[in-house]
Amino acid sequence: MPLQLDIRAVLRQKAPKAHIPEFVIRYLERITHIRQMNAFLRKYPDKKGYEFIRLVLDEELGCTASLEGLENIPTDDRPVIFVSNHPLGGLDGMIIAQMIHEARQQKEGGRPLKVIVNDLLMFMEPIADLWAPVSKVGRLSREQAEEQERMWESEADVLTFPAGACSRLQHINHRWVVQDLEWQKNFVQRARRYQRDVVPIRFEGRNSRFFYVLAYLRKLLHIKLNIEMLYLVDEMYGAHGKHFSVHVLPPVPYTTFTADKTPKEWAQQIKELIIEN
Repeated sequence: MPLQLDIRAVLRQKAPKAHIPEFVIRYLERITHIRQMNAFLRKYPDKKGYEFIRLVLDEELGCTASLEGLENIPTDDRPVIFVSNHPLGGLDGMIIAQMIHEARQQKEGGRPLKVIVNDLLMFMEPIADLWAPVSKVGRLSREQAEEQERMWESEADVLTFPAGACSRLQHINHRWVVQDLEWQKNFVQRARRYQRDVVPIRFEGRNSRFFYVLAYLRKLLHIKLNIEMLYLVDEMYGAHGKHFSVHVLPPVPYTTFTADKTPKEWAQQIKELIIEN
């Protein structure tokens, strides 16, 4: 029997003590496009991994993307860390992972790729093996934490989004811009510890104005619950027919991250490198 997504099952797992009214569940089913996703899963019950992602991009969303900097994707024996800005909050991860995979097929080299994502994406079983979960709601299980540590010790490359959330509308230098939140330092520490070079990626794309206004108002009203995250699937479907550009910049050797700066300062420098290029 094909996998079918169930919003009630997700809520029971992520918020087991919460009582959520039926009308709220129906609204969540609508904005998360559960029926559309389940119809797609029924159509392709045996597709997994990158084949599944390609079908999602081509048939379900009709998205296209172009890649610049193919020569900057390493294919040697040393695993690297790909780091990217995070404008879309999910779709960008699928597109980048797919493009790295296809680029390596062209270059006839490379290693497996693990993508660090919100653990909610683990419910999408056909591509769950590609992901390494982090939790935005609750904590990772012990097994998930151990699996992530094994990932860093393995020969797999890692794609991570150091902002930890998709880009938001921000007031910077007297103007409003859509930009990543502050980057976390974890990837710099991992680069040092595991001697992995860092490959910066710039993804060009934006969510809807509704998404950014909602996120801004939520912050203005000091609401801690990340309400806008509920609309990320709706944003993904709203990207139907769009074209995105992905730019891979030259690798930054792990030896660059010296003690002259803190890991946080190095993370900010890589973020600025991506913004400026």
